[in-house]
Amino acid sequence: MKAVASLVDLLAPEHEHEFEAAHGLPEALPANEVQLWQGNPDAWLLARQALHVDLLLVYFGTLLAWRGVGSAYDGATLGQTLMAMAGMLPLIVLALGLLGGIAWLMARTTVYTITNKRVVMRVGVVLSITFNLPFAQIASAGWRGRRGDGGDIVLDLAGTDRIAYLHLWPHARPWQLKRTQPMLRGLRNAKAVAQTLATALQQAEAARHALPQRAVGAVDMRSGVPALVAKPLAHAA
Repeated sequence: MKAVASLVDLLAPEHEHEFEAAHGLPEALPANEVQLWQGNPDAWLLARQALHVDLLLVYFGTLLAWRGVGSAYDGATLGQTLMAMAGMLPLIVLALGLLGGIAWLMARTTVYTITNKRVVMRVGVVLSITFNLPFAQIASAGWRGRRGDGGDIVLDLAGTDRIAYLHLWPHARPWQLKRTQPMLRGLRNAKAVAQTLATALQQAEAARHALPQRAVGAVDMRSGVPALVAKPLAHAA
């Protein structure tokens, strides 16, 4: 029983990051800041989108078919052909298992938080890094829909400060190396989370004076450009 309990504690420790004052946050929220949403990426969506497991399945399927056709062309019997194909399965299962394990670890160690003042991203499997993104530094936000209710939320940062792409990956918009864009990736309820962020940005915009315009909308699937659906107005003093 002790061994089983130890295994459960290892897989689901009570406090994953002992230095955190609050789950997913480097410090407790101030009295005037409220947490609106907090969540993690979905491991399966992360495996498909960031690690391209779908393409890998197609690749391995092609290899299996090629092995089967080649074996049959050489005059092997059906049993010999199936045995030749089965010989590839252990390596295929190992590769997919490793990628699945990596995706699970990424999802398990990632926490996205939206408050009424900022977006916080705690990422990193081996070395945990927390990125604080105040609304004043977010020029725009858009959501990219996936199948079902899944999707991503892309953040475009204002100003000249940038986060290194390698520090963010896989929580960054692909191929945006020069002007990196943080991304809340692989969310099961991305549309609802995007609406929460849109409302928070609009309310924060209305409460401030003469801030830059921000847009919150859907990301065009072809161009990858956020489509403007909400443009809060800046209020002069």
